[in-house]
Amino acid sequence: MVSTGDAAPTFTATVGTSDHEPFDLDEEVGDGPIVLAFFPGAFTPPCTNEMIAFQERADAFADAGATLFGISADSPFSQGAFREEHGIEFDLVSDMAGDAIRAYDLEIDIADLGLHGIANRAVFVIDDDGQVVYDWVADDPTNEPDYEAVLDAVESA
Repeated sequence: MVSTGDAAPTFTATVGTSDHEPFDLDEEVGDGPIVLAFFPGAFTPPCTNEMIAFQERADAFADAGATLFGISADSPFSQGAFREEHGIEFDLVSDMAGDAIRAYDLEIDIADLGLHGIANRAVFVIDDDGQVVYDWVADDPTNEPDYEAVLDAVESA
């Protein structure tokens, strides 16, 4: 499990739009704090609530110099539709291959919903040196993070 003080595992994936732009975490490190918000699946109520909550605080994160990324195993098309429907302006990252999910040891199954190999809900803040300065992993994927604690971590990074 990745935790505070660890070097953040880097990964490549796809930005969640219909353009299929590549995403490389290495290219983001060094431009201010990074918030990686892993979530189980687009269009589910807890994930919708979480991504909207981050969007509502996006200005505060931007004022602190941070870049937000939501990460799930959803397809780029699903994520693009999700962003559009809910007015999410920060990038979502499609990790359909599960590389980031496994690198952060977040892979779970929610068998009742037929979901396998998805991300548990978790938030990591990464500083300019690529170090994890905040980590939170849900005990239950329906739980949401403490958004103020995440913002505090960003402001301290």
